[in-house]
Amino acid sequence: MALLVLVTTVVWVTHYDRWTLASWSVPTDYSGDSLEILARISAAAEGDTAPLRPQVVSRLGAPYGANWSAYPSSDLPLICALGWLARGVGVFAAANIALLLATVSAALAFYGCARWLRARWEWAFAGAVLFAFTFQTFSRGLPHLFLLFAWTVPLALVCCGLVASSRRLRTRGWSGAFCVGVALVIGVGNPYTLFLFLQLLGWALVAQWLGSRRRENLRVGLIALALAMGAFFVVESHVWLFTPDTAATSPLVRNYGATERYALKPLELFLPPAAHRWEALAFFGNRYVRWSEWRNGEAFAPYLGVVGIVGFVWLAGATLRAILRRKRVPGVALPAGWVLAFASVGGVTNIMAFFTGLIVFRATNRFSIFLSAVVLLFLATRLSRWWRERPARQPWALSPRLWRASSVVAAVVVVVVGLLDQLPRPPDPEKQARIARRIATDRELGEMLEGRLPKGAMVFQLPVMTFPEAGPRGQLGDYEHFRPYLATSSLRFSYGALRGRSRSRWQREAETLPTEELVQRLERYGFAALYFNKRGFADRGEKLLAELTAMGRTQRIDGRLGDQVAVLLNPQAQPKLPLARTLTFGLGWHNAPPGEPRWAYGPAALSYFNPSTQPVRAKVKFVVSSAGERNLTVRCNDEQKFSAAIGGDRQEIGLGLTLQPGFNRFDLESAEPAERTSQERGHLRSFAVHETTVQVESTLAAAP
Repeated sequence: MALLVLVTTVVWVTHYDRWTLASWSVPTDYSGDSLEILARISAAAEGDTAPLRPQVVSRLGAPYGANWSAYPSSDLPLICALGWLARGVGVFAAANIALLLATVSAALAFYGCARWLRARWEWAFAGAVLFAFTFQTFSRGLPHLFLLFAWTVPLALVCCGLVASSRRLRTRGWSGAFCVGVALVIGVGNPYTLFLFLQLLGWALVAQWLGSRRRENLRVGLIALALAMGAFFVVESHVWLFTPDTAATSPLVRNYGATERYALKPLELFLPPAAHRWEALAFFGNRYVRWSEWRNGEAFAPYLGVVGIVGFVWLAGATLRAILRRKRVPGVALPAGWVLAFASVGGVTNIMAFFTGLIVFRATNRFSIFLSAVVLLFLATRLSRWWRERPARQPWALSPRLWRASSVVAAVVVVVVGLLDQLPRPPDPEKQARIARRIATDRELGEMLEGRLPKGAMVFQLPVMTFPEAGPRGQLGDYEHFRPYLATSSLRFSYGALRGRSRSRWQREAETLPTEELVQRLERYGFAALYFNKRGFADRGEKLLAELTAMGRTQRIDGRLGDQVAVLLNPQAQPKLPLARTLTFGLGWHNAPPGEPRWAYGPAALSYFNPSTQPVRAKVKFVVSSAGERNLTVRCNDEQKFSAAIGGDRQEIGLGLTLQPGFNRFDLESAEPAERTSQERGHLRSFAVHETTVQVESTLAAAP
C-alpha cells in the first residue's frame, strides 16, 4: 500500500512538475470551469457553504450576496473539506492537493477491491495505477475536479456484486457494513456516480430476487439503496428548502439535444486523443476530428487506453464464449453491458430523456469510468489466475521463484506501457508560467484595491455576466470575474448572482444605462469602485474610460497585464438598495432574442425582488399579446389581480400592487389551450409579454 501511494504520488508530481513548494501555490489551470472550482473552495474556506443551510456567498452578488441554494452542489462535503484545508494552505494549494488525493484514493480503492477479488498483489497494483491515471478522469484536470474522485467506482461494483451474489450477506457483518458505508459515501458524492450506482444496485436486487433470493442480501441492498438516496437528498436539501425565488427556472440550462451530443459513443472507447503522445495513435484521433460532425468538448474522454482495450476485447470474447457454451458469463460483464446499453447514444438514457424529461444527467459519456474499472478488474483477476494456474511441471517451465518474478516484471511492463499511453502530454511550462504571472498580477491588484478601499467595500463588475454557464463576452471567458474575488479577502463583488433571478435583475438593467447615470446609481447604492475587464469590450473599454475621466472619476488602479481596471467611486454614506425596473421571466416561457416578445407555452411565471424589509406600493405594467382571442388571468402572490379577454394585438395592462419584502411571484395563465404554430419549429404558443415595467411609489408600514 505504501509503495502504491509512493508510485502514484511520484507519477502525479512528475506529470504536473510540482517538485517545489512554490509550484504548489500555482493551480494547474486558471480559466473557465477551474475558476468556478477555485471560487467554490474559497467560499467554503470563508464559511459560506455547508450542508443543511442556505448557500449564500457573502462576498459575491453584492449588495445582497450570491444565493446559490438553487444551484445543485456536486460533492458538497468534499468542497467543505477542501475549504477547511484552504484556510491553512491557501485555495490554490488546496486545489493541487485535491487533484493528488483524487488520484491516490482511486489507486487505493481499486487495489483493495482487486485484492478482495483474489488478484495477485502485482496485478492488483498494476490495475490500481492504471485506474488512478485512466484517461477518462485524469485528463479532465482541475476544471472537472469532482469527476476525478472516482475512488467510489470500484467500491460500487463490489457492493453491487455482493448484493447480487449467492453468498449470504450479514446486516451486522463486515460485508453488510461495507455495502452500507459505500452507499452513504456515494450518496454524498458526485451525482453521476450515484445515478449509475442506483441503477446497478437495482439490477443486483433484481438478480438476487430471481436467483438465490436470500433475505439478508435483499435487506442489505434495500438499506443501501435507501441510504444512498437519503444521503443525496440531505446534502442537496438546500435546493428544495432554501430556494426563495420559486418562479425562477433552474440555473442549469439543459435540453434533450445535449443528451445525444454528450452520450457515450462506443467508438470513442477505442479512440486515442488527437493530442496523444504517440503519433501513430494520434493519427486516429485527428482523423476523428476531421471526419466527425457530431462530437462535443469531451469527445476523447471515454478512451479506455491500450491496456483497457485489451481487457475489453478479452472480456467480450470470454462473455461470448460463455454464452455459446451456455455457461455462466463473467460477473463483471453484466454491469459493463448495462453501462453500454444505458449510456450509449440512442440507448436507454435517450429514451428516458425524451419521454420523461430526465435530462440533467446529459453527459453519459462520463459513465465510461465504470467500464474502465470493470475491464481493469477483469484483467487483474484473469492475469492473476493465469499466472497462478500455469503448469509448472513442464520441462521448459521456470522455477516457482522465477515464475513469480516474471509475473512482477510483466505487471511492471503493463504499468509503464499503460501510463505512457493514458497520460496526456505534460502541461506546457510556458502555460504554467503565464498562470503564475496572472495570479501574481491579480494578487497585486487585489492588494491595491484593499489598500485603497475600506473593508467590506462593494465593487461593481463590467461587463455584467450571469452565473453559471453564461458563455464568453467578447474575449472575456466565462467565470473570469471570479479573479478579483480570489485575489482579495475583504471586498464584495457584484458578480456571482445566479442567472434568471430577479434579485440581480437591477445589474442587467444598470449595464444598459449611459455611463454618467450608471455611476450616479452605483454611488447611490454604495459601490466604492467600478471594475471592468477590457477583454469584455470591443474597444477594450476605451470609451468607458474616457467618459469616466470626463466625469472626474480619475482615480484608477490598473492591473499590470493591462486587462483589468478599477475606477474608484464616491459612494453615499447612507446607500440605498438597488431596485429593478422590470420583472424577471421565470417558468413557462420560450427563449427569445433581446427585444423580442417572450411567448408562454402554458401557465407562466415572472418575479420581482423587493429588497426592503417593508412592503412597497408599486405600479406594474404589462404589454401583452396572444395567439388569437383568449382570457388571461394575472395573479400576484396567489391573489388574482387581473382577468379579462385579450386579443392578438398588443395590449397594456396596468396594476397597482403591494409588493411584499423578498420575492414576489406573478402567475399568468390563459384558460384556452396553447396553439401550435408553423413557426418556431411548431412550438406551442399561448400569450406573449413584450415588456414590463415596475415603478415603486412608496414604502408601506409593515403589518403588526
